[in-house]
Amino acid sequence: MANLTLRDLKKSYDKTQVLAGIDLAIADGEYLVLVGPSGCGKSTLLRCIAGLETITDGDLEIGGQRMNDVAPQDRNIAMVFQSYALYPHMTVRRNLGFPLEIRKQSTQSIEEAVHQVAQLLELEDLLDRFPGQLSGGQRQRVAMGRAMVRQPAVFLFDEPLSNLDASLRGHMRAELKRLHRQLGSTFVHVTHDQVEALTLADRILVLNGGVVQQIGTPRELFDTPANRFVAGFIGSPGMNFLEQDDCILGVRPTDIHLGDGEMSATVDLVESLGAEALVHLDLNGQALLAQAPEPVSWAVGSTIKLNFGRQHRFEKNTGERLIESAN
Repeated sequence: MANLTLRDLKKSYDKTQVLAGIDLAIADGEYLVLVGPSGCGKSTLLRCIAGLETITDGDLEIGGQRMNDVAPQDRNIAMVFQSYALYPHMTVRRNLGFPLEIRKQSTQSIEEAVHQVAQLLELEDLLDRFPGQLSGGQRQRVAMGRAMVRQPAVFLFDEPLSNLDASLRGHMRAELKRLHRQLGSTFVHVTHDQVEALTLADRILVLNGGVVQQIGTPRELFDTPANRFVAGFIGSPGMNFLEQDDCILGVRPTDIHLGDGEMSATVDLVESLGAEALVHLDLNGQALLAQAPEPVSWAVGSTIKLNFGRQHRFEKNTGERLIESAN
């Protein structure tokens, strides 16, 4: 295990800057998730930590040691990619033990390490199968196990769940959380899925255009977003934004109370999700989305009274957070 520190880390390709001076301290044993839209620089940042990209400027330290010029294989890290990258001609047992074979460890030590990891990841009954005989979730567990046998100081995950279907992603999120708790290792995880970030992270770093927008716990980012970008990116469904005279007003769908209030809106659409519904509204020409428990009886075209609970206000030009009030 190890802490990880970035000091004014920059990455450019020719004259194009991809990372604009990242300052970050990741504690030993922390689970940090990097999120942001496509092209924001999150995977590039992960690859800089791994040593797969050279750092243009700034410093990277792992366990207090400067790593800028240290080869990837000497950084004591392990990386799990979006593609499982398993050897198709090798059994699960051989895939798990191969990193230790390369290090020329003894057969007994490899067998012990493989057994321990297989037990932890519930792969014991699959050890003699080949990757082509496994489900997507099983292959991802093998990929994680292959990283684990090396006992690295830091685990790096590059969108490891994006190839899985929705139900399996939910299962694997729980598996990752359990695994982190059992290992106590430092995890750095890149994802475009903010739900994944909220459920897994001790802290979340939000990137946009290579610039850090906010770093904080999932609760901090959800309750007190630093700017309009973070407010719109974190939370599903996303926050509503309404034009006001002097600012942008933000209200989350769960903070819109329907059926009573001083404001009136027209129902445009109702989406039933089972236990709850998404109610699309027109409020004086501005679109509004509310989240309400089922059953919902408002018909399309009807008028509904409403009021706002917690509100967020952002500066019109910069998008920076102004104030928060609770009604």
